Amino acid sequence: MKQLTSVIATGLALSLSLGAQAGTLEDVQKRGTVSCGVGTGLAGFSQKDENGVWSGLDVDVCRAVAAAVLGDASKVQYKPLTAKERFTALQSGEIDILSRNTTWTHTRDTSLGLNFAGVNYYDGQGFMVSKALGVKSALELDGAAVCIQAGTTTELNLADYFRTNGITYNAITFDTSDQTRAGFESGRCDVLTSDQSQLYALRIGLSDPSSAIVLPEVISKEPLGPVVSQGDDAWFNVVRWSLMAMIEAEFLGIDSASADKAKAEGNPSQKRLMGSEGDAGAKMGIPADWAYNIVKQVGNYAESFERNVGSGSSLKIARGLNAQWNKGGIMYSSPVR
Repeated sequence: MKQLTSVIATGLALSLSLGAQAGTLEDVQKRGTVSCGVGTGLAGFSQKDENGVWSGLDVDVCRAVAAAVLGDASKVQYKPLTAKERFTALQSGEIDILSRNTTWTHTRDTSLGLNFAGVNYYDGQGFMVSKALGVKSALELDGAAVCIQAGTTTELNLADYFRTNGITYNAITFDTSDQTRAGFESGRCDVLTSDQSQLYALRIGLSDPSSAIVLPEVISKEPLGPVVSQGDDAWFNVVRWSLMAMIEAEFLGIDSASADKAKAEGNPSQKRLMGSEGDAGAKMGIPADWAYNIVKQVGNYAESFERNVGSGSSLKIARGLNAQWNKGGIMYSSPVR
C-alpha cells in the first residue's frame, strides 16, 4: 500500500507540474511579450549592441515566435544566460523558450524535462590554436592545456576524443565564452575548443584574429536549436513551426521582400504558408498570418543566416550543412498543409 501511495503521489506531482506548464501560449498572449533565454554574447548568434538591441541567428528564433504569436517581432524580453544557467532557467519557468546555441542530445531531451523544437544550425566541435604553436592537426595536441566553457557538450566530446586517440590534455574551464576567449588570448591555454561556429565568432574578438587558426578536425555532431519545457504541446507546436516557417519560406522562394506578393498572388503552397488560404494558424491558436508576420518582419532562414553568420556578416560562414536539402545541405522543413 505504501508503494502504491508513493506511485500515486508521484503521478499527481507530475500531473500538477505538467498542468502548470500547459498554458505558456496563453501566458505569452496575455503578457504581450515572449521571454527568451539567449547567450551572454556570441557574435552571429546572440549579441547586444551599444544601443541594447539584440541580434543573431538564435535571437531571430525568438523574434519569429513573437511575430507568430503577437504579430510583432520586437515583443521579446531577452535573458542572457551562461551554459550552466540555461536549463534551470527554462525548467523553473523563468523563460518561455531557450534559444542559445544549445546542442540537442539524448540526455537533455529525455531526462531534463525539456523538448527540442528543431535545429536552426548544424554544427560540430573543433579546435582553435595560435599559429605560433605550429600545430596543423588536433592529433598533435598531446599534453596541451585546453580552454573549455563549463556546462557544455564540449567537455565530454573532448575527453572522448583524446582518450580514443591515446593523448592527454589539461582542461581549464570558464563560465562564459568571453572568459574562454580571454583565457586563450592571455596564454593560459594552448587550445580553445568549442563548436566551430563559436570558434569563428570568438576568433574575430581577438586583438589579432589572424594570429589564430581553426584546425581541420571536426570531432562531434552538434545540432543546435530552440528548447521548451515538456508537457506543453501547444507552445511546443508554436515554437517548432515558427522555425519551420522560416525554413519552408526559403524553400518556397518567399522572402521579406516578396511576402506580400506571395500572400496575395502566390501558388497554393505559398498562400497556405502566408495564411491567405487554409487554417494553419487556427490549428495552433494563433493568427492566420502568423508565418507571414515571421517572414515579413524577421525574414526566411536564408536571410537570417546570411546577415548573422553568412556573407553579410563578419563571420562569413558558408551554408554547408545548413543549406536547403535540395542544395547540398540537410536543412529541411515539413510542409504546411
